[in-house]
Amino acid sequence: MKSRTVGLYILLAGILVLPGCNRSVTAGSQEQEHTVLETQTGDATFYANSFQGDRTASGLKFDNRKAVAAHRTYPFGTVARVTNLENGKSVNVVIVDRGPYGKNRREGALIDLSRSAAQGLDMIREGQVRVRIDVLIWGTGSLTDQTP
Repeated sequence: MKSRTVGLYILLAGILVLPGCNRSVTAGSQEQEHTVLETQTGDATFYANSFQGDRTASGLKFDNRKAVAAHRTYPFGTVARVTNLENGKSVNVVIVDRGPYGKNRREGALIDLSRSAAQGLDMIREGQVRVRIDVLIWGTGSLTDQTP
């Protein structure tokens, strides 16, 4: 059940449609508008491959192939658009974990991305890039009791 719920949130992150919006993003070939609820600017890093399959703070197994991320304060289930400010590429992610911590946090990272999300931002070589994080949907803090 948990993995199904996360899968639905990832699907929602990719095809999100909200009325009364003020920013546009492209999902596939279709232009869509989204309300931005909060914005942060800082650095993004990405998870090492060694975390594949580990439990996240939300209790879900981490999967580097999915568009998920860790943020220190955003509620679990939050959908955020992360934009690489160096090249303009964006990905939508679902917050499923807490972080970044340690060296990455001390060096200014606000968000840790899955490898899949990092590839979408074309940041694998750099390892850490400047990003804008736009919250599109606030999560409730629990991924097991939400339905899209």
